Amino acid sequence: MISFRHEVFFEVANHLSFTRASQVLNLSQPAISRHIKALEERYRTSLFERVGNSIKLTVSGNLLLDHLRQAKEVQIRLDYALSTQLDEYNAKGELRLGASTTVALYIIPEILSAFRQRHPNVRITLLNRNSENVLKALGNNEIDLGIIEGQTKTTAVSYRYFLSDEVVAVCSPKSELWSRNSISLAELKNYPVAFRERGSGTLDSVKAALEDVQMKLSDLRNNISLGGTEALKNFLLVDNCLGFLPLRSVQKELAAGTLKQIFIDGLSIRRQFFFIQRHGSESDPFAQAFVRFALQGHNEML
Repeated sequence: MISFRHEVFFEVANHLSFTRASQVLNLSQPAISRHIKALEERYRTSLFERVGNSIKLTVSGNLLLDHLRQAKEVQIRLDYALSTQLDEYNAKGELRLGASTTVALYIIPEILSAFRQRHPNVRITLLNRNSENVLKALGNNEIDLGIIEGQTKTTAVSYRYFLSDEVVAVCSPKSELWSRNSISLAELKNYPVAFRERGSGTLDSVKAALEDVQMKLSDLRNNISLGGTEALKNFLLVDNCLGFLPLRSVQKELAAGTLKQIFIDGLSIRRQFFFIQRHGSESDPFAQAFVRFALQGHNEML
């Protein structure tokens, strides 16, 4: 088992902050410092060095962090193996998930609920961020498994296909387009458009689809971007802008008649969602159990 002092070091090293580690572990900063000092005395080496107002790991600190990550993965697998020896229902452990907004709000809740009922003793946390920040959280070891839109060029993570989705253009009765069912690509340039924020998978999907028809985001009349699917949807409900949103996120509004889908001739926006894990951590038992569970028919009901 990893000692508590090593857990303290792990948090400080991951966040490169004594303050953040004290908040996560609910310890005072002097207590955090005492644990780090005790480890440095044990190993007879410095683990951190100060650089101005920040800290960074020494060579010895990086070595200890690498080995602790391996040890934690072994411990997780051991805990899982022992707790499921008699019955998978009794499995104990933790699953730290990160998901892009569309997944977190409209796809994963029902799967999480069913998974929790099968594994009631597994502690589950879900981080809701845009795709770019889910990748960062995975790289910073804040999560064990991520679900994002599309694939990036980074070689530090492995990808596994999850499901597909569609992004549609919608507007409210305040828009000039409310009386229309469809418009041409050329007409699209004449109307105000609201986008998701930079780093959003939805925005990246819109950008890629426009590029396929030799258009750019800058070709459109855009002077507002909003962070989050719900923020953009709520804005569109009271504004005259056209906006691009995941179909799953606006199904209720389309059915109620508060938003309307506008078809754009020649423009189709589909994207794929992928499970992502750090290379070397693909054997994490709880992450693998969740991936199997999600893929074995439970996404079909969505």
